[in-house]
Amino acid sequence: MQDRFKGILLTRDENKVMSVNVTELGLEDLMEGDVVVEVEWTTVNYKDGLAITGKGLVVRRWPMVPGIDCAGTVVSSGNARFKPGDRIILNGFGVGETHTGAYAAYARLKGDWLIAMPEGMDGRSAMAIGTAGYTAMLSVMALERHGITPERGPVVVTGANGGVGTVAIALLGKLGYEVIASTGRTEEAEFLKSLGASEVIHRDELSGPAKPLGKERWAGGVDAVGSHTLANVLSMTSYGGAVTACGLAQGMDLPGSVAPFILRGVSLLGIDSVMAPLALREEAWARLARDLDIAKLEALSREVGFDGIVEAAHQIIDGRIRGRVVVNMKQNS
Repeated sequence: MQDRFKGILLTRDENKVMSVNVTELGLEDLMEGDVVVEVEWTTVNYKDGLAITGKGLVVRRWPMVPGIDCAGTVVSSGNARFKPGDRIILNGFGVGETHTGAYAAYARLKGDWLIAMPEGMDGRSAMAIGTAGYTAMLSVMALERHGITPERGPVVVTGANGGVGTVAIALLGKLGYEVIASTGRTEEAEFLKSLGASEVIHRDELSGPAKPLGKERWAGGVDAVGSHTLANVLSMTSYGGAVTACGLAQGMDLPGSVAPFILRGVSLLGIDSVMAPLALREEAWARLARDLDIAKLEALSREVGFDGIVEAAHQIIDGRIRGRVVVNMKQNS
């Protein structure tokens, strides 16, 4: 293990102006934890983009190494669940927000936050999935638990070209659902159909103020957008249907009506990927290893090196990224 290693460090001055710095770090710069991991692969999620651009209140402790996901190899461990050489995945638990994160050659983490790499999956594939894909799987599982089967009718996926959206489409399509993809980039319709979408609609159909009840169009939904979009999705969900809420690209507000809930028995299912319990995490990752088409995963992913993280963060906030960004931490590091 190197004594000094490269990392991205977010700092803030006395006027709360943030700076993004590529710098040398040591273990003393990392926060407490009983497992040290060599970070081999990570990714750039929407939340990472918010942290690096400063456009969202993501970072709550300074200075901070951002990066909410990683896949790598255990270097040292004081946790009974892991030993040196074990391959692991980390998502959430405030890493990259309140605990130093993955955008460095090494991360010091709590072993209770980690899961073992599922059989048949490698680090690159795990980070092509990342928190976005893991969140998509949690959404699919929540719909299943609510009885939203393919026979019930279509499922709408909003923010379809984003990380959650693309993986959700691939998962739902493989599981036999009819998928309606909502996107602002309808020029990507063929790509979305190649992932598993049956129909592509423009996001403008859902982005304005919602009626209390609209025409019933789908049995379920996976919403990564929030605000008016989520309100519209709910208003158009059929009797007894369910919608998962897992993102806020349009906003954190929900300017809708109680009508879908009390007149159609629609359920709104909240999806939290950050603090989900270990058993649910392990189930989700096992399902991803089994139910996600690896060829489609490659189609919705692109790879950058360490030096490409900051630019990718700006691109994801500007809506210029399709699918997933995988970061090879050995490249340019």
